[in-house]
Amino acid sequence: MDKEVIIQTEKLVRNFSLGKQTIHVLKALDFSINKNEYVALMGPSGSGKSTLMNILGCLDTPTSGKYILNKQDVSALSDDELAEIRNKEIGFVFQTFNLLPRSSALDNVALPLVYAGMSKEDREKRALEVLEQVGLGDRVQHKPNELSGGQRQRVAVARAMVNKPSIILADEPTGNLDSKTSYEIMALFDAIHRQGNTIILVTHEEDIAQHAHRIIRLKDGEIERDELNKNVSSFAT
Repeated sequence: MDKEVIIQTEKLVRNFSLGKQTIHVLKALDFSINKNEYVALMGPSGSGKSTLMNILGCLDTPTSGKYILNKQDVSALSDDELAEIRNKEIGFVFQTFNLLPRSSALDNVALPLVYAGMSKEDREKRALEVLEQVGLGDRVQHKPNELSGGQRQRVAVARAMVNKPSIILADEPTGNLDSKTSYEIMALFDAIHRQGNTIILVTHEEDIAQHAHRIIRLKDGEIERDELNKNVSSFAT
């Protein structure tokens, strides 16, 4: 059976203007990612990985070239159209959790479903489902300050999954966590991947990248290496 391409870039370029100078951040990138792949984007500061992540997450658009997501060219869509695609297709997990401090875990997870126009009853049912999936079924009414760092990141992962997105995009998801908690979160990503989700992990930590099945290494806005990971780190949950 042919693999289904979920992301494809063609000569993807992103430049930024700094006074009279043009900074070439991404230089004609060509790559594709298949459905249910687990890919790590790696690179030092200034390599272009954050800019690439913003484009893949429909938070930014390329200067030139194409970005095709689920067979749709999203390179030149309006801000409103990009926002709709973000809500439907992409689940974000951030290093800083980005939770609403005064809202419960349940309300934080249900939030994307408000924008999707789902009823309150259906929102809460689906949010509870994913909170149980990430092991927080007994913490649904807790606010972020009543949760540990690892639990907060689990809430963030549940929120990313609640809309059943095509892609989970995780930006340094263990950056604010200790080693033990980092491994627990990576075990959770392993489990999510086994359920059929496509995961793109942005990290500068080699041991975290080793959980991915493919590693794309960026340097100076270009792909330095794109290789399958023959020694995947995996933790059973």
